[in-house]
Amino acid sequence: MTSAVAQGAALPADSPTRLPLPPSQPAQIRSEAEALQVATALAESFRGGAARRDSERLLPWDEIERYTASGLGGITVPRSHGGLQASWHTVVQVFASISAADASLGQIPQNHFALVQNLRDTASPEQQSRWFADVLSGHRLGNAGPERKGRAAQLSDATAHLRQTADGRLLVNGTRYYSTGSLFAHWVPFRAEDEAQRPVQVWVRRTAPGLQIIDNWNAFGQKTTASGGVVLKDVEVEPRDVIALHDMKDRPTLSGPVSQILQAAIDMGIAQGAFDEARQFVRDKTRAWVHSGVEHAWQDPYIIQEFGQLQVELDAAREVLLDAAQQLDALAAQPITDESSAQASVAVARAKILTTEAALNASERLLELGGTSSARAGYNLDRFWRNARVHTLHDPVRWKYHLLGNYLLNGRAPRRHQWN
Repeated sequence: MTSAVAQGAALPADSPTRLPLPPSQPAQIRSEAEALQVATALAESFRGGAARRDSERLLPWDEIERYTASGLGGITVPRSHGGLQASWHTVVQVFASISAADASLGQIPQNHFALVQNLRDTASPEQQSRWFADVLSGHRLGNAGPERKGRAAQLSDATAHLRQTADGRLLVNGTRYYSTGSLFAHWVPFRAEDEAQRPVQVWVRRTAPGLQIIDNWNAFGQKTTASGGVVLKDVEVEPRDVIALHDMKDRPTLSGPVSQILQAAIDMGIAQGAFDEARQFVRDKTRAWVHSGVEHAWQDPYIIQEFGQLQVELDAAREVLLDAAQQLDALAAQPITDESSAQASVAVARAKILTTEAALNASERLLELGGTSSARAGYNLDRFWRNARVHTLHDPVRWKYHLLGNYLLNGRAPRRHQWN
């Protein structure tokens, strides 16, 4: 997670963490329609415990195992490597469905899917074969993301360092502060620099000696993503587990737009989840206002108007999100160029703007329409707003407007990185 709300306290060296279960062979999803059906069923099973997991900060270990066992984690592996190679049009619906039920469970796999795309864009054929096979065998991918920095321009700088010892071993040392998914993962990739100060991506196993993942995430939203810190102390690395990012630094890819459209899908899910809760709460619990002249809140003409307006906002956000996904699918079918990479970023920026605003507005309206009783701690309805507010801090939407305007007005292509 790259949110500014992660706390920057020193990482305690002795923080206990739980290890994930060894990988087990997941189900094989054979069609995109099946993927959507599986996601819908999982979301329904996750919904019931979401409020309690959030209020008590119960990490969703069992739910993540069920997610993996369902086969959803492998749906974007290319067909050439035995996967379904599901379209982004389907993937964003999967993410939105899960996120509507539990936004933390929606976000935990986000880096897994982003890394599968990253492998397609940057890894060697041998690396792709190994890691795609692992994903299809039930391995989860985490991500030790950016280090905490004082300046935004430094967010992508490497603070992990890969060095060769006198006896020829490769060792990596450093710390990372944002690592959504890594606590639950089997592989933990992260950005580092080699001895020539060139960017590389290093992959280490979750159980590697010297790797510590510390559950110190304490934001007020997305509480159970476990997006805490990572400490790397003389972690030994196999040469074949290093991706030479410096060799691809000028190559246009879809890695950035894919990462961003997954974030937008999570926000879309939060918006839908808040809307669904608002509708149920108003029908079952909200009292009619004293001056309304009606017996039930759901008969109040102003509340009826509010729901109509919210539905239009959600429909607009969803359609732009799905349109951006279709554009990604079309662009991915051709060799990626500087222009097509820019087009992808612009399309996703449109979606990110609308899904951000929909998530924040729907989660706020949930409480307003629900009335005073909706603020009771037992309902924990504020989790929708807290999750929306924290998750949408990843990349400020004001810069999405700037990206879009600068491209349309001045023909300036967006910079290529994971936030575009």
